[in-house]
Formats: sequence, structure tokens, C-alpha cells
Amino acid sequence: MVARLVNLTKDYHLGNNVVVRALRGVTLEFTQGDFVAVMGASGSGKSTLLNLLGCLDRPTSGQYVLAGRDVSGLEDRALSRIRSRYIGFIFQSYNLISQLNVLENIEVPLSYLGDDSPAAHRRCVRLAQLVGLEDRLHHRPAELSGGQQQRVAIARALVNNPHIILADEPTGNLDSATGREIMELLDALHRTGRTIIMVTHEPNIATHADRIVQLHDGLVADDSRAVAK
Repeated sequence: MVARLVNLTKDYHLGNNVVVRALRGVTLEFTQGDFVAVMGASGSGKSTLLNLLGCLDRPTSGQYVLAGRDVSGLEDRALSRIRSRYIGFIFQSYNLISQLNVLENIEVPLSYLGDDSPAAHRRCVRLAQLVGLEDRLHHRPAELSGGQQQRVAIARALVNNPHIILADEPTGNLDSATGREIMELLDALHRTGRTIIMVTHEPNIATHADRIVQLHDGLVADDSRAVAK
């Protein structure tokens, strides 16, 4: 078991005594090698769930156990350490640093770990090669296509050898052909035993997953194994 959520809730207080209940008691388990697609309508709680899984936020109540440790009530500094060691993020908008080149962007998570060793640098070069960017190491994001930028984001997500890769609409800003290339790359990572949890609203993208979790109004409406690929 890589991660377990038990009766997780998340409330947002908007002022004037207005409370939005984004998650209403979610219980889920994720095991090593899972490829899970999280789906649901806008407002169903997908983004909130991903933020909690990524230790970007804390639940209002309930338990979140990551890599055997209860992280539900940790303070911001401790959550930051957990993120840097256990989580890899892939964002719809790539979230690359425009002033840095490809290799430097891949290396960013290592700066939070305080690892600037030659071995870490070589690992970043190998990851760039893995995602097909060995000839773009010194290009900046503005000099790359959307698909190339997402490949940088995938390499960056892998650099800390995370327990879980969280992907938030990873093909959302890409044309269909480039989106297929990115999903083929995620499929290849999954075949190596990586655990991937992906939010998507596209049914054809969700078919790449082994398991589909449907959220509705902050609750798990369905949790089932996908049809064999």
C-alpha cells in the first residue's frame, strides 16, 4: 500500500458563514504500480483530492497515510519535505520556470533536497534522454513545443524517484496527436512499476488507466477496474 485515505473531508470557508464541502468522506487505497484515473464533473472534488494527495493542502478531517506515515496533520514545513521526497507532479500548464533551460528545470526538485552532486546531475541528463529531449537540454521553455514542455515536466516529476506521480489533466493543453504521445510515455512509466494517479475529464485518456475512480459531489461514486487495454 502506497497511500490510504480514510473518511477524508475538506471544507473551504468562504466568509459570511459560507462553507463549501469539497470532499465529504473519501476512503481510497492506492497500491504500488496502480495507474488510476480520477474523473468527475466540475466541482466533484477532483482537484481537491489531488491537492491532498500531493500534500499541497491538509484535510479538514480524516486520515491520509503516505508511505506508512500519517501526514494528515503535519505543518507546512513537514508537508514540504514529504512532497519533495515522495511526490512527483505533472501539471496541465507544465509549470516550468521560463528563465531556466530544460536540464535546469528537471533539476529543480533536487534543489529542495539539497542534492547538487554529479550523480544527481547525471540522473537528470538520463531522464531528459528517457523522455526524448537529449538534444534540447539547453533550450528554454519558450523554445519548446507544448508536448516537449510536458516531457520536461514528466522528467522533473521523476527526478526524486517518487512513490507517487500525480498528473493533473496532463494532456489538457495538447492537441490529440501530442496527447497520445504523452500518454504512451506515461504508459511506459507505468510498465516499469510506477504508481500514477491522474485527474482527467477525457474518457479516452482514462482508458490508459487500470482503475477509474468517479467522484460526485465530494464522494466516491464508483471505484472499478478499467476494461483490459
